[in-house]
Amino acid sequence: MSSDTAPSGSGPVRRPTADRRAPNQAVTLAAMLFAVSMTFIDQTIVAIAAPSITAELDLAASGMQWVVNSYLLTLAAFFAFGGRLSDIVGHRRVMVIGTLVFVISSVLCGAVPTGEIAQTWLIAFRATQGFGAALMFPAALAIVIIVFPLEKRGRALALFFGVSGALTALGPLLGGWLTSWTWRAIFWVNVPVAVVALILTVIARIPNTRRPEKLDIPGTLLVAIGMGLCVLGLQQAGSWGWSSAATWGCIIGGLVVLAAFCRYEMTRNEPLIKLRVFKDKAFAVDNLVLFFAMLAFVPLFFFVSVYAQVSLSASANQAALFMLYFFVGFAVASQWGGRILDKRGARPAIKLGTALGAVGFALWASKLTDLSMHDQWPYAALAGAGIGFLLGPASTDAANRAINASYGEVTGITQTVRNFAAAVGLALFSTILAHVTTDRVAHTLQSRGVPEEAAQEASRSIAEAIGGHPDGTAPTGDGPVDAVMRSAMEAIRVDFAEANQWVFYGMAIALGLAWLCAQFHPGTRVTPHTGADAGPSAPDGPEGPASSEPSASA
Repeated sequence: MSSDTAPSGSGPVRRPTADRRAPNQAVTLAAMLFAVSMTFIDQTIVAIAAPSITAELDLAASGMQWVVNSYLLTLAAFFAFGGRLSDIVGHRRVMVIGTLVFVISSVLCGAVPTGEIAQTWLIAFRATQGFGAALMFPAALAIVIIVFPLEKRGRALALFFGVSGALTALGPLLGGWLTSWTWRAIFWVNVPVAVVALILTVIARIPNTRRPEKLDIPGTLLVAIGMGLCVLGLQQAGSWGWSSAATWGCIIGGLVVLAAFCRYEMTRNEPLIKLRVFKDKAFAVDNLVLFFAMLAFVPLFFFVSVYAQVSLSASANQAALFMLYFFVGFAVASQWGGRILDKRGARPAIKLGTALGAVGFALWASKLTDLSMHDQWPYAALAGAGIGFLLGPASTDAANRAINASYGEVTGITQTVRNFAAAVGLALFSTILAHVTTDRVAHTLQSRGVPEEAAQEASRSIAEAIGGHPDGTAPTGDGPVDAVMRSAMEAIRVDFAEANQWVFYGMAIALGLAWLCAQFHPGTRVTPHTGADAGPSAPDGPEGPASSEPSASA
């Protein structure tokens, strides 16, 4: 296939006569869903397999959290880069490259050797997995936006976000089943999925739309360093302590670097991120809502898995089924959210979603100490419905605001916000969980006659162990503290449930903040019209160039 090019700032690109056939919309959507499904499945499948990975590779206490977070952090740090690169090199080409990087990294994650190198190996290739996803996802999303005209885009993107997001439910199920064979298969399963995605991409006749411009490498480095330092400080606060200079040095240093990044971008003619797009109030609100919502959404998978396997003494498969309560609500509500977006715009959907999410997480938190899956399912489903209502509409509305900025850039911004929030949420809530668990378990042990110093040391060991290896196994030592701990395991499981309450209430607060932000959405809608404001990389197919403009709407 030939490439479509246009000079920077020009109107919609034009295909050569030989490439006039319109891409197959259904096959295109299927191809992109197969591609991005790998990134969603990998957010949950690793959490379920955590006990087996930690046991076989003998990871350090915080090693498993870094295996999860290295993926999220790299995904966030390079998402804007991926969106920008896809505009310059071509959306189809970058999507293919990202898919190959992702699947090769997956194979290498599954091939991790045992021994001292294991933890470094796994974290490193999980990071390259995240880099591949950062290339693949914005390119795939831009392809869907370009191929579907605006009047069909709301439903198409609702399906894209709803189905791909709901596929995270497959992660726990696949994780439980594959781990019974070998945990390495949770990474190898990406190979056939990637092959199908690449074959469908060829069949769909997707044009390689692109816009030749310069790539902002300094901006890429600044945003990666800034995000990395912030997450490092939050992640290590549990080990270093909140009073540590290293903790606050990383957090404040990261924020300073991110501020420098914003200042630098404002001086660039061709920046990595066109920050002026935030002047659109609806776009700014959409991203604030996504940031607070994603503090809860992605980290939830890890915490639910650990809670189920420790406090509920569930198996990996049972923990996976527990997560399905959340995903049932998510899958149903995501389709309703898409219909609300098409008929009334994003504001009603995100207001409803944030409200339901806040209530759902709060009620779910209140039931965690009941230690019963059956009693919790309505609240898990309600929390899932809240996220389902808001995720597609907020993401789609933000993407449709690409009037002068390209679709790749705008989707790069929104996904950077989402994944940075997920990394921050996992780091922050992990620290809270470890701190509260330590306090609760220490109190339980002291109430049973264990000296304060010994109780504190034992409780820290328990908090670190269940954070990295969530199987709830009782200690096997012969000492007096081990004997007390064995007799207190039921109480310790309740302590861990109480610590998780803090996490889930924190998620409810995050959704509450998202609800407050949603009140400021102007309620304008993006509607189709004919004109010259279309994104510069949108192909002018048979239905004419897709473009957008805000119009007043309730």
